[in-house]
Amino acid sequence: MQDQPSKSSIENAIALQKYGVGQPVRRKEDDTLVRGKGKYTDDFSLPGQAYAWIVRSSHAHGLIKGIDTAAAKAMPGVLGVWTGADLAAANYSPFTCGLPLKSRDGTPLLQTNRPALAADKVRFVGDPVAVVVAETLAQARDAGEAVEVDIEPLPAVTNPAEAAKPGAPQLYDHIPNNVALDYHYGDAAKIDAAFAAAAHVTKLDIVNTRVAVVSMEPRVALAHYDKKSERYTLQVPTQGVSGNKVTLAKILNVPNDKVRILTANVGGSFGMKNVSYPEYVCILHAAKALGRPVKWTDERSTSFLSDSHGRAQLIHAELALDAEGHFLAVRLSGYGNLGAYITGVAPGPLSLNTGKNLASVYRTPLLGVDIKTVLTNTTLMGAYRGAGRPEANYYMERLIDRAADEMGLNRLTLRKRNFIKPAQLPFPAASGVTYDSGDFAGVFAKALEISDHANFAKRKKDSRKRGRLRGIAVGSYLEVTAPPSGELGKITFEPEGTVKLTTGTLDYGQGHATPFAQVLSAQLGVPFEKITLEQNDSDLVRFGSGTGGSRSITASGQAIVEASALVVDKGKRAAAQALEASEGDIEFAGGRFTIAGTDRSIGIMELAQRLREGKVPEGTPSSLDVDHATKEIVSTFPNGCHVAEVEIDPDTGVVQIVRYNAVNDFGTVVNPMIVAGQLHGGVAQGIGQALMEEVNYDSSGQPITGSFMDYALPRAEDIPLMGIGDHPSPAKTNPLGTKGCGEAGCAGSLCVIVNAVLDALSEYGIKEINMPLTPEKVWRAIRNAEKVNAA
Repeated sequence: MQDQPSKSSIENAIALQKYGVGQPVRRKEDDTLVRGKGKYTDDFSLPGQAYAWIVRSSHAHGLIKGIDTAAAKAMPGVLGVWTGADLAAANYSPFTCGLPLKSRDGTPLLQTNRPALAADKVRFVGDPVAVVVAETLAQARDAGEAVEVDIEPLPAVTNPAEAAKPGAPQLYDHIPNNVALDYHYGDAAKIDAAFAAAAHVTKLDIVNTRVAVVSMEPRVALAHYDKKSERYTLQVPTQGVSGNKVTLAKILNVPNDKVRILTANVGGSFGMKNVSYPEYVCILHAAKALGRPVKWTDERSTSFLSDSHGRAQLIHAELALDAEGHFLAVRLSGYGNLGAYITGVAPGPLSLNTGKNLASVYRTPLLGVDIKTVLTNTTLMGAYRGAGRPEANYYMERLIDRAADEMGLNRLTLRKRNFIKPAQLPFPAASGVTYDSGDFAGVFAKALEISDHANFAKRKKDSRKRGRLRGIAVGSYLEVTAPPSGELGKITFEPEGTVKLTTGTLDYGQGHATPFAQVLSAQLGVPFEKITLEQNDSDLVRFGSGTGGSRSITASGQAIVEASALVVDKGKRAAAQALEASEGDIEFAGGRFTIAGTDRSIGIMELAQRLREGKVPEGTPSSLDVDHATKEIVSTFPNGCHVAEVEIDPDTGVVQIVRYNAVNDFGTVVNPMIVAGQLHGGVAQGIGQALMEEVNYDSSGQPITGSFMDYALPRAEDIPLMGIGDHPSPAKTNPLGTKGCGEAGCAGSLCVIVNAVLDALSEYGIKEINMPLTPEKVWRAIRNAEKVNAA
């Protein structure tokens, strides 16, 4: 208790400025990670652990006639071999999709009910059919190769448009024409009328390529079963331990408290590790059967087969405009490729999310989406950074550039003419959501300024002198972040003088510890360096929706703010007792409880210590700890404008991104350094998809992009320096005013890279080219155009 500010309180005030919201504080975990001291799942071992190997189908489609495990079981070190029949006998529940999506006729999404191991039929190359466990990984692998799987091949189909045709190979008897969801959104009659009355209609057929996630850390898991407590423990990289515990408990058919999920450092996920996979059930089953821990670590070659993929749509896009270029309606039709099984949120990005994000920042009165999500003999689909948002933005911006060219309008003018104006906010978009904040024209203008768009013609001329084609593209984006969900905000004042924050989001590269500590420090005045973060143990994280959909700072941030207010309420009651004053006279600011109008105060950390030691009168709260879960936190609407310039060597088709600038509205930015890093990463992944990444299959369903020898990823030399600007309009729907940023780089980059290449190629009359824009594809387009022009 003190009568005037002490040296420590002054230092605390200075620290609050240094580590406050809006400051570029270095990430807490970086020293550990860059020095190679991080601990990932494969770094963990348990006494007596055995090793698992998954036996997979080499056929894309076929009937399982028999599986002979005798030879494998007799091999040295083998502890057990299990097949689909064995797991079926254990009565596990299948993997399903929990999204409440319905087809246009009102029927629910058709489930594929995937078993952990295929028992009757295989449906893609890589489909798990058996698991072998041995004393060593080498022994397990050798025994896995000795398992004889008799499969009667069936015709396969990999293209969703082909799979939906009558007579195509059928993956499931109960899913006619392989269409699991015939998604429809919009008033078809009004949309048809708008198109009929339009002065101009632009149409495009667009392929949004299938991509592999290829996170730096492959999937891996370590399973343990405690016979006495009948409890499963799984150490596994995830995007949220609480949700994964519930999902796995449902599949294992046990109460939630019989499953514990542990997650350490995670080497990337991008949506892919947010769901449970068959391998986890296999090794948990083996661990229970053997009475010892079992570890499984994927390899890169099988990651290409077994990890969920992303994107994969075939879309016909249309935009209706009046004579002045005002948008009247936009609609999409086509197909989304689900792969062989439906799990997690797979149909959502292909249908619902695409529609929710299509209108973007534009006044588009009518919006229609008709997408069939179709099962094929390929690897299953999942969420991939943006999960429908980059796809939708790509379609809209491609349409706008083409419409401007067809109508003889300036591309920038067409966009400006259709921006939603600040005075129109809150704006009920045709997608069914209401935008609460934003200055879309202001963001656009700032992007043109920092990119020096006005002097592009000079740069284009300079490129031509060097024998290069130069193109530019400007594209806006808006994202509808994760749907409403609650989040945990638990604050614990620890005996050693630290403050532990527990929340249900999970850091798998985002850097949560630092911005979360900045928010908590700003709310309670506790020292930044004293704040720790717990997200990694489902026994401690009782609730949470995980990280995904760019929700973390908004969801956990609001949980921190609400929980902090509860801490202050408890603190005022305790401080009133400690300071011998009325609770109504206690004020709180800068980490101190003060009697109003006096110098008498006590710091929050000192008060917490006194409560722990019981040095307070009876009736005082026993601690300042709070365990709080928020109600549903609504979506936010991050937006921005990206500007890309490319140069093309017409003799080789090589595309180089020579300038890249982006201005973004992320609302209140808690840590600009981390936000910039997230944007850089998203743009890099957009560059990868736009220029080089694509998963391909041959006509029999065999994958022909199964390693880094034939699946290219961007390298450092492919990523340009980026100019980044900020034009924030704080969100009005959460107390911090934040908007998500984690996936915005993908949403903004796809369209401007492709449109910039098309701009550069326009002098050849080339109007269309689909991703990825590889040198061979660009070179061939130029050569073909030269032949046409010469004819």
